[in-house]
Amino acid sequence: MRKHQSEPVVYENVEIIDAGSEGKAVARVGELVVFVPFVVPGDVADIKIVRKKKSFREGIAIKFHSYSDKRVKAFCEHFGVCGGCRWQNMNYQTQLFYKQKQVEDNFQRIGKFEMPDVLPIIASAKTQYYRNKLEYTFSNKRWLMDGDMEANPASRNMNALGFHIPQMFDRVLDINTCFLQSEPSNAIRLSIKAFAEANHYEFYDVRRWTGFLRNIVIRSSNTGDIMLILVVNADEPAKIKAVLDHVSDCFPQITSLMYVVNSKHNDMISDLPVQLYKGEPFIMETMESLKFKIGPVSFFQTNSDQAYRLYSCAREFAGLTGNEVVYDLYTGTGTIANFIASGAKKVVGIEYVESAIDDAKENSSINGITNTVFYAGDMVKVLTDDFVKANGQPDVVITDPPRAGMHPKVVEQLMAIMPEKIVYVSCNPATQARDIALMDEKYSVEKIQPVDMFPHTQHVENVCLLRRR
Repeated sequence: MRKHQSEPVVYENVEIIDAGSEGKAVARVGELVVFVPFVVPGDVADIKIVRKKKSFREGIAIKFHSYSDKRVKAFCEHFGVCGGCRWQNMNYQTQLFYKQKQVEDNFQRIGKFEMPDVLPIIASAKTQYYRNKLEYTFSNKRWLMDGDMEANPASRNMNALGFHIPQMFDRVLDINTCFLQSEPSNAIRLSIKAFAEANHYEFYDVRRWTGFLRNIVIRSSNTGDIMLILVVNADEPAKIKAVLDHVSDCFPQITSLMYVVNSKHNDMISDLPVQLYKGEPFIMETMESLKFKIGPVSFFQTNSDQAYRLYSCAREFAGLTGNEVVYDLYTGTGTIANFIASGAKKVVGIEYVESAIDDAKENSSINGITNTVFYAGDMVKVLTDDFVKANGQPDVVITDPPRAGMHPKVVEQLMAIMPEKIVYVSCNPATQARDIALMDEKYSVEKIQPVDMFPHTQHVENVCLLRRR
């Protein structure tokens, strides 16, 4: 006998009261917390529970009784299905309010240290077309929309070139127009898809690891350079040439045309050779008077305009006079290190990825910067007493770790080194608050500056100035 399935739980007339850090809004039913996507604080709706956890529930809005005055009309046809831009139905000023609140809440709830008022968040001048990099996935398992269900399954075109459906590794939403990257980004993607289908090229099947076309990566810069990287599953020169010749003919403005053969069972290409087909093997980005060379796997902040504001804030908080030794931890391609170098006596950058350090050194060379040194290696193993003796006692440490924050041993070493100032740049206020709390005995928080790098998402960058007590 089939086990009887109970009817889904529906809570009626529930007011949405907050915006959560993971892009979902928050409601309360008695003492129970319910997370709901694609709604806005102030909405009143009936919520159907789709997932139960011990301390919370997850649900979806199935009927609205009233709409929030914070709502705006979503501008993208893919809103509600695509996993990106989850806040685009919330007006931008409200988005900024909840991002700043996210920083304050994390610092008060997790950090529990004394702190000054959080400075007003630095808004992004652009709320559309602000990204300089996007990656699209080919798939032969297109996500089906409501209208697709009416078609005969045998006649459905299941090919897609777009973004993965959240939490579904084998389903891709076919994208018509994306508002994240300026043209010719959309035109390039649509042209490649049309060419591939006209020539019967197989789109990738992630379950069987078959199919010729896997990904495209489009990078652009504020100098007008455009890079396209085609990722294929097999080294088939005639097919590769046909696609890239088509792209080159249709989009002569592309300055760097490259491809990668990736037959692995994951999408990472940083460990694979990138073949230059036409143009330069890099694009150039500028920031103030500096030039930055960006290769196919180089890291560079994906919102160039806000990256400048973020780095300017870090430089201001560092308060350099020209006499300081500065350590730049998790330096990546050395963007911050090179950006602040003119104001320091010496800048020492440390980064785990060796290829990123190569980029950092080259960017120093391009700009004639001679007071930077860079080291590749595990931060825990590199940042030792002997390293400090060899490179000098830092007056200022700038740290910009990944979302997981700093390793506890790195925090311990910072407490032992005891620089006068620590400028902590973070893309995750929760782990930032945790790390700062570990340093509270010896450091006080002097300034807190949120920066909005990614409009219409829940993500927020935050810069803190810590000063030795």
